[in-house]
Amino acid sequence: MISRRTFTTAVGLGLGLGLGTTAVPANASPTDAASAAPHAPASATASATAPTPTAQSALTAFTDLKQVRAGVLDVGYAELGPKHGPVVVCLHGWPYDIHSFVDVAPLLADAGYRVIVPYLRGHGTTAFLSPTTVRNAQQSAIALDIVALMDALRIRQAVLAGFDWGSRTADIIAALWPERVRALVSVSGYLITDVAAQRNPLPPKAEHTWWYQYYFATDRGRVAMETRQNRHDLCRLVWDEVSPTWDFDDATFERTAAAFENPDYAAIVIHNYRWRLGLADGERRYDRYERLLAARPAVAVPTVALDPALDPFLASTDGSGYRQFFTGPYEHRVLAGVGHNAPQEAPAEFARAVLDADRLAVRR
Repeated sequence: MISRRTFTTAVGLGLGLGLGTTAVPANASPTDAASAAPHAPASATASATAPTPTAQSALTAFTDLKQVRAGVLDVGYAELGPKHGPVVVCLHGWPYDIHSFVDVAPLLADAGYRVIVPYLRGHGTTAFLSPTTVRNAQQSAIALDIVALMDALRIRQAVLAGFDWGSRTADIIAALWPERVRALVSVSGYLITDVAAQRNPLPPKAEHTWWYQYYFATDRGRVAMETRQNRHDLCRLVWDEVSPTWDFDDATFERTAAAFENPDYAAIVIHNYRWRLGLADGERRYDRYERLLAARPAVAVPTVALDPALDPFLASTDGSGYRQFFTGPYEHRVLAGVGHNAPQEAPAEFARAVLDADRLAVRR
């Protein structure tokens, strides 16, 4: 039976109820990944009967983290919910960690989902298995990490939900390995990197917002990320700038900052941003995937795209700039009053999007 202890009884069981977001419904490869455990059938998915999530959880941190060998990594992850429930994989961004989903995960778990929240490579307890593995953070490498994690956990298919690096990763998996993705929740829409296009300058105001990306292109920025206090203060500044109305306290930031102490953190962050600008090489073993991604592949899986209204990285929040890349069942929503860290700033709205994306999959 689905627990309702984290949901308010005032909203009842109506799945169509809004949560303060603007919903705009749309008109209607290669992989080594092997299938293992079957996904729950559509008729058994939690979204068919779950109440609307509205309350934050009492969870203050993920405890009892798990580890699993997957691909080139020993992945650290949190897991909540029933072992045999339909799976949601929640993917964080930078400079964040799994605690961006500390309020979302219990809501989804109580709605009957098995929720997996992994640390991305270079973060938290996720570690490389070999000291000789290149500390590479190009987009396809991170996406393959998550495919390998799903294989290791015997997850054939999941709803993928992410923001920032997590959105990009989820978008890539949905585009290249759609059979692994039941539905998608993507904050900021289509974020697959076009390295060639990155060589073109943006309008000056947009370039100013990306100041740290250019800082990381210098040795001075690299040293800053390798220096504990500078790294801490830089990440805190980014939090302040990109979430202008989020009233988080010091303890909330420090809980996440612990994930930045990973010995590979600086190398992964620096490589990610330099690679995106064409200033660092990737690895040849990922070339075939990057060629496919350079073609800007469409995403055909059921998708809910979320645009935080106060995210400084968004040129607009109407979703028109990326709508053509989503060719399957689709909804677009604006998160009013919310900045870049959407799941932590608006956990109920984010959880609602997951349930509704899964419902789009049921209808397909």
